[in-house]
Amino acid sequence: MTAASTDRAAGPGPDHPDNPDPDEAQRAIEYCYSRGWSDGLPLVPVSQPLLEQFLATTDKDPGEVIGSLEQVGRDVDVRLAAVNAAMAGCEPEYFPVVLAAFEALMRERAARGGGFQSTSGPSPLIVVNGPVRKELGFNTAGGAFGPGFRPNATIPRAIGLLVRNGFGIHPHVLEQATQGLPGRWQVCIAENEEESPWEPLAENGGVPGGVSAVSATLTRTMEFVDNRHTPDHEDVLRDLRDTISRVGSQIFPQSSVALVLCPEHAQMFASAGLSKQDVQNWLLERCGRTGAELSSMGKAEVARKSLRGEYEGDEAFHRFLAGPASIPVIVAGAKNAAISMVVRIFGEWSGTSVPVVEKK
Repeated sequence: MTAASTDRAAGPGPDHPDNPDPDEAQRAIEYCYSRGWSDGLPLVPVSQPLLEQFLATTDKDPGEVIGSLEQVGRDVDVRLAAVNAAMAGCEPEYFPVVLAAFEALMRERAARGGGFQSTSGPSPLIVVNGPVRKELGFNTAGGAFGPGFRPNATIPRAIGLLVRNGFGIHPHVLEQATQGLPGRWQVCIAENEEESPWEPLAENGGVPGGVSAVSATLTRTMEFVDNRHTPDHEDVLRDLRDTISRVGSQIFPQSSVALVLCPEHAQMFASAGLSKQDVQNWLLERCGRTGAELSSMGKAEVARKSLRGEYEGDEAFHRFLAGPASIPVIVAGAKNAAISMVVRIFGEWSGTSVPVVEKK
């Protein structure tokens, strides 16, 4: 970058007449901190005109309740969602996506039933499909889980602020995470539909292809599967099986995982004639551990739970995945290295996606 381009990137100097008063901005930011609204990072102060811009993007009434947590006795309405989306740094045109993401999360039984307060400290996984990906500038390729793109970063932050300010779930109070997950309110990926050989996730969730939609669930951990070494698709399936069958996060007899496959792995499977369902069924039959293996790692109770309190012996094989619906398959990332991700779901995905509805 040249000195001239650096100057342009830095913008006008502090005394430029077009600049807002930085001291006034600082006071507004500190006011947000003093009220306890922040997740630890600076918030965008929300004026009434800015709020109206957000509300103008939806036909929903500002007072419509869009989410409730019965156990804490609190509701979230459209206006509160708009305030928190603005504070998170969203553009007004992102707001229909925020609403769809929040609705998708509220369809998750685990989210409604105490997931936000869990000792696991689960992170929402938000997946965006359809034309809105390009229209709003979502990252659809490399660094899918990483920073650098405003809609990918601010939409999940808006959800986190809503849980904090709408439901009143604050760390060390109602939020009881033992350690929690890094990036807890930062995971929003846009599926790489252009390089995927299969139908988009939202279509699996009941929304027709080509329609903008959001899917969401809660996650416990995320683990890389880096396998760029083999041309054999079954080698990659075995690598995925090995990762899914790791027992570290296994506390119930069966669980769910999402596969976030890179384009190379997805295309390798498709070239071998496999559909998403074929990949799911292959893993369903093979992911798990024997009773002896579970016992050797202090997880004998997991085996007993799956057998209604009876132990069938060391050789009994315990499948970790309940069915194909417990293995949603997503294609994301760049086609530059064969690296995929196993995402362990907190509970199970509802199996439904939510269309993004803009103002008529």
